[in-house]
Amino acid sequence: MLQVDDAIVRYGAITAIHGITFNVAQGEIVTLLGANGAGKTTTLRMLSGLHAPASGTITFEGRDVTHTKAHEFTTLGISHVPEGRRIFPSMSVEENLEMGAFNRKGSFSDDMEKMYETFPILKERRKQIGGNLSGGEQQMLAIARALMSQPRLLLLDEPSMGLAPMIVETIFRIIGEIRDSGTTVFVVEQNASQALRLADRGYVMENGRIAFSDTAANLLVDARVRAVYLGESVDEA
Repeated sequence: MLQVDDAIVRYGAITAIHGITFNVAQGEIVTLLGANGAGKTTTLRMLSGLHAPASGTITFEGRDVTHTKAHEFTTLGISHVPEGRRIFPSMSVEENLEMGAFNRKGSFSDDMEKMYETFPILKERRKQIGGNLSGGEQQMLAIARALMSQPRLLLLDEPSMGLAPMIVETIFRIIGEIRDSGTTVFVVEQNASQALRLADRGYVMENGRIAFSDTAANLLVDARVRAVYLGESVDEA
């Protein structure tokens, strides 16, 4: 579904992404792990047209989208939930959801009801101002808003950041349900344990490069991942 080949991203004279290559197959959950500053968020911004690569190619469903404008990505079938949620705080829950469907024609009431079924708390809060929601509720709203555009690929940036463990469990359960309903998911996450238990495959990013990749099950038991990202001490044999 998604193929990135030798992509380089620069901020002025600084190279943030050094020739990364990776792919996401339809129906997968793929996670991108890495420390702060590794280039994870820049990668997602590249995939949603917010920062075009200086070189390399991005292909989505067989189409070259390397230099596609950011506002065109939702029409192509890619939605991005940014780090920090970025809901519209002065709008109601319902208005936020309506904004997620801005590029669609005709009625989207069925999709609105589906979001309320997936996120029951949002139905209870549907007339409430978004800025008054809890952090977990805002994260649910951000995901639901992205889903209102009916994406085939959902990009998630740190969906568990700043949330209580119980809410994190709920968010990751919902991400699994989203994949099961037919939407492919590419998730950037610092909570490596949760991400790898949910994902099919994972990539580990270091200093703007893909350091290594494997199935999520193998990465969970990989000594490097356990030591650096799971905070476990690993005895050498």
